[in-house]
Amino acid sequence: MSKLAVIILTRNEEANIGEAMESAAFADEIVLVDSGSTDRTQELAEKQGAKFVSHPMDEEGFAGQRNFALTQTTADWVFYLDADERITPQGREKIRQIVAQNAQKTYKVERKNIVFGQLMNYGVHRPDYVARLFPRTAVKWQGVVHEGVQTDLPQERLTDVLRHYTYTSWQQYFTKFNRYTTLAAEELAQRGKRTSSLGIIGHAGGAFVKAYILKKGFLDGFLGFVMSFMAMAYALTKYLKLQNIYRLRDRS
Repeated sequence: MSKLAVIILTRNEEANIGEAMESAAFADEIVLVDSGSTDRTQELAEKQGAKFVSHPMDEEGFAGQRNFALTQTTADWVFYLDADERITPQGREKIRQIVAQNAQKTYKVERKNIVFGQLMNYGVHRPDYVARLFPRTAVKWQGVVHEGVQTDLPQERLTDVLRHYTYTSWQQYFTKFNRYTTLAAEELAQRGKRTSSLGIIGHAGGAFVKAYILKKGFLDGFLGFVMSFMAMAYALTKYLKLQNIYRLRDRS
């Protein structure tokens, strides 16, 4: 009988980890790979029976954490769950069936995003598909921020598997905003990407048009406008930080 491990990457997730693990309780094993929590994440995780492993995040970023996690279980299948996500009852049944069948495929699952308590149907946070379910030995990750999966297996999609509780406060939002824009700029620099002042404006304007017009963010009301504006701010900040990396290099 094939076994399933649910893998959760954490750092100071005491507010989320309990409900995330409850939604994954059907798995044979839950493995937390933690990059330096200073709150009660470890205590709460171990209280619910999870395997807790400390592993500092290095230059390989989130992909490195996900690859390391694969070495911490012997389960036949792995499902990656973020601490602010919950597996739906329908999702649990679909995952159980796939693991039992043990067909050698990989799966992208539908994730519906809830932003400040509002289910988003359009724009930046409209429902998306994320690669999460794999035979353990058939996957490898790459990428510092928006990591991607490498596999030779065919891929299928599963609907209505995850609810993603993205943000509950603006303080939380801007903490992630600052961290992710820095990592994204560093990743671009590592790839040798450069930008100009005109390019920064173009990227920012394009991000707003894509989110608000092309992805119909306006249909999500005021929050749809706000999150489209923040998509523009994200692109602006990311490329400003990229420009600054080269400015500092040139001065040294």
